[in-house]
Amino acid sequence: MNDKIMDCEQLGCWLADRRRKGQSVVFTNGCFDILHAGHVRYLQAARQMGDCLIVGLNSDSSVRRLKGPERPVNGQEDRAEVLAGLAAVDAVVIFEQDTPVDLVRKIQPDWYVKGGDYRIEQLPEAPVVAAYGGRTVLIPEVAGRSTTNIIKKLRSEDRCTS
Repeated sequence: MNDKIMDCEQLGCWLADRRRKGQSVVFTNGCFDILHAGHVRYLQAARQMGDCLIVGLNSDSSVRRLKGPERPVNGQEDRAEVLAGLAAVDAVVIFEQDTPVDLVRKIQPDWYVKGGDYRIEQLPEAPVVAAYGGRTVLIPEVAGRSTTNIIKKLRSEDRCTS
C-alpha cells in the first residue's frame, strides 16, 4: 500500500509532525471517481496554497449515496492509489460520511479548498473552518472537465456502437 494513504490515526501522527515543522496544511475532499485533467489542475492549485495537501476521499458507500447506485466507477482503494500517485498530493484519507465535517474538525487545516462549482455558503465545512480561524477558498473549475461528462460521453458512444 502507498504510504500516502492513511487512516485517521496515521494521519493524526503525520499531521502532528507537519505542524511541529511549522508547515501550513491544505485540505480538500471529493469522490475523484474517474480522474481527469480538471482534477489534476485543481489539486495542483490547491497544493500551491500551502506546504502540504491532504485529500479526503469519499468512501464507496458515500459515493453511492451522493451520486447514485451506479457510482463509483472505480473503487475507493483504486481511487486512493491514483490520488496518492500525484505529486501534488501529500496524504489521502478515506472517510465514510457524506461530508468531511468531522474530518475538518480533526485536521483543522489552514486552508479548506473546494471547486468553483460550489459556493462557500453551501459548504457545511465552511463555518467549522471559520470557527478555528482557517480559510475556505474556491478554485475555479476547468470548463468541460467532469466525471459526469466522461460517463455521459461513454454511454453515448456505447449506444452508437450497439
